[in-house]
Amino acid sequence: MNIRFFSIFIFLIFNLNTDEAAAADASSSSSSCPINFDYVGTLPWDASLCRDPIQTGCCQTLRSLFGVGLAQYLNQTSRFYLPTAATSSSCIAQFEQRISSMSITRSLLPLCFNDTAEFVNTNASTTCAGITTVRDWTRKADQAALLHLESACNGDLTGLTLCSMCLDAGMKLSSYLVSLHPNSTKCFYFTVLYAAGVVNDFGPDDVRSAACIFGLPLSRSAHSRSGPSNHRTRRFIFGFCGGLVGISGFVILFFVYRKWDRKKKQEIVHKNYVASVKSIVLPNIGAKFFELRDLEQATEKFAKKNLIGQGGFGVVYKGTLPDNTQVAVKQIFETDSAESDDDFINEALIISRIRHRNLLPLRGFCVASDRFHGKRRFLVYDFMPNGSLNDHIFNSNDDDNNDNRLSWPQRKNIILDIAKGLAYLHYGIKPTIYHRDIKATNILLDAEMKARVADFGLAKQNLEGQSHLTTRVAGTHGYLAPEYALYGQLTEKSDVYSFGILILEIMSGRRVLDASKSERILITDWAWELVKGGNVEEVFHGCIRREGPKGVMERFVRVGILCAHVMVALRPTIEDALRMLEGDIDIPRLPDRPLPLAQQGLQMQFSCYSYSTGASEGSRVAWSYTS
Repeated sequence: MNIRFFSIFIFLIFNLNTDEAAAADASSSSSSCPINFDYVGTLPWDASLCRDPIQTGCCQTLRSLFGVGLAQYLNQTSRFYLPTAATSSSCIAQFEQRISSMSITRSLLPLCFNDTAEFVNTNASTTCAGITTVRDWTRKADQAALLHLESACNGDLTGLTLCSMCLDAGMKLSSYLVSLHPNSTKCFYFTVLYAAGVVNDFGPDDVRSAACIFGLPLSRSAHSRSGPSNHRTRRFIFGFCGGLVGISGFVILFFVYRKWDRKKKQEIVHKNYVASVKSIVLPNIGAKFFELRDLEQATEKFAKKNLIGQGGFGVVYKGTLPDNTQVAVKQIFETDSAESDDDFINEALIISRIRHRNLLPLRGFCVASDRFHGKRRFLVYDFMPNGSLNDHIFNSNDDDNNDNRLSWPQRKNIILDIAKGLAYLHYGIKPTIYHRDIKATNILLDAEMKARVADFGLAKQNLEGQSHLTTRVAGTHGYLAPEYALYGQLTEKSDVYSFGILILEIMSGRRVLDASKSERILITDWAWELVKGGNVEEVFHGCIRREGPKGVMERFVRVGILCAHVMVALRPTIEDALRMLEGDIDIPRLPDRPLPLAQQGLQMQFSCYSYSTGASEGSRVAWSYTS
């Protein structure tokens, strides 16, 4: 294996951007360069490659030489990027000045460094799994692969064997990081900088580490620095090496076979995983199994331009099937835990059983596994062109002329649609399904602005005869019912509480938690105070106060307050709540809210349960489609 593999990868990664740009002049830079390029004159690198006639390896050599300085910068600052574009321009200009003193023409720099901003963090989400610092690196890297790299790339890497071991460790760690974020482009580049700047004891500017890790070509004089050798010594060395040929051949064959055998066993494990998931899911659902190549074709290989949502548990891409049907492809973030597999299978099985006009249907699923990317899991849904409810009730509050703002009839119909979808989950199928994560980001709107309840990743089934489930608390802070947040007791009234919060958000355009003041104010407490004071109209969003009948709009607000009551016994069922909203039954007198208990329940939601990662309002998976 050629010890210059590392530099080839650096060259490929650095040259992803092919736009022409001139190298910056040091005098025009507004920020000084933090890198000391004195090593350019002390490292015995082969400068003849960049002298007339210029050879093909010149740019690769110069970029590897510049990488030594970046590794030094990483060691000193723990940062993989230079701070600003101006700093990057200054560094390239100083580097240019150093190599020009070695009879190398300056005109090479614009050719070899065609984008001065490539060393600056312009898009951390795609360069390498969002990593920008060594702290990010150690937190996101696979610990076993990281330990392997730190062991293999430390010390003297002179010789093919030691250098190859370091390269193999770097490839494995880089592949793992790319699997975390398929759009990553610089993970191997980061691996090289980390190995040279942090791991290796000799440092990046030592000839032993620079020659292996960066693949820096050495001058002929450097190769001969090991000292004089006489004819007798050479004969002994050649004779000894010749005697080892037979043994070495056997050893090489043994390791080649073992690597081949390990690869075949890994392929069997990956195939068995895919087959096992398909055997569990397919017989129990009517959805289609998509091959990975079908989804890659539909999403243009998961192109960034098709990314329409991202959260703590996965990403969502817009795709187009061969029959021109638009779909949303949800890719679950990869983890190796059995619990993650169970959650994926649970979501696929639950969604496949439900068929209702107000629930988002599952079109199909996909599982794939290989030694490069690991496990990959996808759920395929119908695409909702009007995005999520969150986009319409919060993003246009300050602009009454915004085309996305919802009218009163639309808000009314959306609330009724959500209630009907929940009523089906609670009473329309057996066993009952508790959604556990009702909120604006999980309500999608189709082409006719009909609401669809989506994202069943946290859904739980309740066996017949059970009054409640005691389970690990999960969901979104602010939307959790107090008895669930405090004690893990899950009932149908838990979804009703979240639904009540959502009604008030839709009616007012106000988020569940108002953080604009020094203390957080729960939307139910705010609405209750206004209703109790006879100022219910102040709850209505400004754009609908003049649109709808005040009595009907007040009824919706009162139902929202009642559904989100702290006391579980005082909340209606979702069926009764729907009948109240439609005016079929009267709303009982609103009982007082025990504010201390409400505040305590809210405080417990922030301290006693497993938070979900996501958008600022706590969304667990960002299902925010764009039209």
